[in-house]
Amino acid sequence: MTTLHEPVAPAATADDDLSVWPATTARLAHGDLAVGGVPLTEIAGRFGTPAYLVDEDDVRTRCRTYLHAFPGAEVHYAAKAFLCRAMAHWVAQEGLGLDVCSAGELELAVTTGFPAERIVLHGNAKSPHDLHAALRLGVGRIVIDSASEIARLAAAVPPGSRQKVMVRVVPGIAAGGHAKIRTGTDDQKFGLSIADGSAQHAIARIIGQPGLELTGLHCHLGSQITTDKPFLAAVRRLVGLMARIKDQRGLTLPELDLGGGHGIAYRPGEAALDITALARKVRAELTRSCAAAGLTVPKLLIEPGRAIAGPAGVALYHVLAVKRTGGRTFVAVDGGMSDNPRPALYGVRYAPRLIGRHSTTPPEPVTVVGRHCEAGDVLASDVRLPGDVRPGDILGVPVAGAYHLSMASGYNLVGRPPVVAVAGGHARLLVRRESLEDFRSRDVGL
Repeated sequence: MTTLHEPVAPAATADDDLSVWPATTARLAHGDLAVGGVPLTEIAGRFGTPAYLVDEDDVRTRCRTYLHAFPGAEVHYAAKAFLCRAMAHWVAQEGLGLDVCSAGELELAVTTGFPAERIVLHGNAKSPHDLHAALRLGVGRIVIDSASEIARLAAAVPPGSRQKVMVRVVPGIAAGGHAKIRTGTDDQKFGLSIADGSAQHAIARIIGQPGLELTGLHCHLGSQITTDKPFLAAVRRLVGLMARIKDQRGLTLPELDLGGGHGIAYRPGEAALDITALARKVRAELTRSCAAAGLTVPKLLIEPGRAIAGPAGVALYHVLAVKRTGGRTFVAVDGGMSDNPRPALYGVRYAPRLIGRHSTTPPEPVTVVGRHCEAGDVLASDVRLPGDVRPGDILGVPVAGAYHLSMASGYNLVGRPPVVAVAGGHARLLVRRESLEDFRSRDVGL
């Protein structure tokens, strides 16, 4: 068990910006940092590297920020960003719901004690197992993503009962930080288009199913959205569709889900979505649009994931090698694309920092690379680290709480890192490191 360490406060420099680190981050002597009152060098020594650290207080504070910004709304944490038993427990305690995308995420949450009625099931291609698990456990809502799903779900609902559903519509709005994470346009796999009438046709079919109760519309525009304009446009288009449903079907839908995708800063100086301003503008636009359409204002639902988990996480690595070749300096660490594929997938840029050693050597541009057999195994390109960085040093990478462990792989059988929670000067293991025995036990053939 660790104990609380008193922070020190040396003068910060331009290369010493902690603005994207967890809220509890404090400077210690000798170049170390503490998160949640626990020195990062202590985490690396006790749990090894690579390792993910998550600041429990930071997670809880972000949950409360959303509830305060969106009073009266349902805030559902998007489990795909990062889920473990402890995370589900924190989110439940803070009063949030949960959105899940598979029977695996659903079962983990429910067996942790998360109330099933506060869970929403998503997915563009839900398996029969996903749907049956959702019905068996009694999830609050299922978001229908395709026409073929309507009949399959209706047939699976037990006689005499009804399942609440929403329809994911495509509003034709391009938003998001990368082409691979823009999901609000007609040229991708998610949802049902308003423009070609698919959404309207699906709604008509759902209304005709006695086992399904249509509660509202859902949309998700994409990820890493840093301006409120796309969300306001989505409100207008979805309210317009709700008005047509009322006129044509006589049905007033009571819920409107705007999804998530709220952008965060990965490096100092980057833009992030202002959640408080977003909430104020969305509420005002929703009120205006409904008044113009003669509709009762529906209950609002939102689904932040990255914006809650991302800034609360830190990845820790040990430097294994430093190579200067071709006019570039490569700093190789003991992890890589198996524990963070996002730079390779989306070109995300991070700001690693030397931990546990104060260097007086001026910083130089380096590229932090992983240990895997891919030239694209790059964690951070052209970042500034002290010119004397050497094997054995520890690097900390902030904003590592979302889409790291959830997207981690078994590439090169390196093994996925552990997850360590910190709070109040104590550290505890949430998810253990994947071991060689794990690989052996799954490999059952010869």
